[in-house]
Amino acid sequence: YDFLFERQERNRPDHALPAVKTDLKALDPKENLLVWFGHSSYLIQADGLRILVDPVFETASPLPFFNRPFEGTDLYKPEDMPGIDLLVITHDHWDHLDYGTVTKLRDRTGRVVCPLGVGEYFEIGVSIRADHGLDWGEQVALGGGFTVYCRPARHFSGRTFRANRTLWASFVVETPSQRIFLGGDGGYDTHFADVAREFPNLDVAVLEDGQYSEDWRYIHMLPADLKRAVEDLGARRVFPVHNSKYALARHPWDEPLNNAAALAAENPEAGIVLPRIGEPVRLDRSDTLPAGGGQLPKIERERRLIFALFFYLSPVFPALFFALIGYGLSLIHI
Repeated sequence: YDFLFERQERNRPDHALPAVKTDLKALDPKENLLVWFGHSSYLIQADGLRILVDPVFETASPLPFFNRPFEGTDLYKPEDMPGIDLLVITHDHWDHLDYGTVTKLRDRTGRVVCPLGVGEYFEIGVSIRADHGLDWGEQVALGGGFTVYCRPARHFSGRTFRANRTLWASFVVETPSQRIFLGGDGGYDTHFADVAREFPNLDVAVLEDGQYSEDWRYIHMLPADLKRAVEDLGARRVFPVHNSKYALARHPWDEPLNNAAALAAENPEAGIVLPRIGEPVRLDRSDTLPAGGGQLPKIERERRLIFALFFYLSPVFPALFFALIGYGLSLIHI
């Protein structure tokens, strides 16, 4: 009841979000980088391998008028993507597996890796074959020093009223020079520490940060959980995702960004990166924030300043209102 009828406070921005339209096909494939497209969709280039994760560029729900993207965030379409060597789908929820997107990418996609059962959606709905449907603890060697490991996540699955008929997962991608953790979707648990023990010295971790609620604490990480996951993994760089495109929860739209920015300020060694949508970030750089990053928290600081001015001046407004009414009544009596 509360989720359906409780008033939502600022869960959508009232302005277009800043984003960068990058010519992805012109990127040097030899350069190690990550481009985030909002929510949980992102492109990784690592040692010449192009990896696209959970691309949703058309619709994030069974009905197109639900889960509308925020203004300014739907900059990218399937036709903007370069040739993809590896498509990774972490689970079957609509905001992570979009039929329209993957159908349009099928002629430019090499291999597909997903958790057990998710490949059936490709064969039935997309008419492409998921090469590797993996269980937790399994891995697939792609050749040339590239391996993908399927590891646990604390979540659930389902695109209809039948839940948990397919698996959900996190993944570790090892390349000749990079060790990358793809957190997928899910709540906090011991699997982050387990991954760090099995794969020490992670170069990059992509972690969920958004669409949370106390009622969903077992399936989506709360703000305090992000800090714990970052500490458990010990990755050199951390990209918080699962925010800034859809309003799936009731928290303010920019709260996840502010939480991540606060964590970055509190612990610069955490390596938290906050790029704009579409902004390429080089994975080999030693600096924590890329050029142009951190713009969304800056917007929030300006918004908070305006709110503070309104808050402190608000007692004046009723006094002015009643004074004007009193003045008007006095004119009537005159």
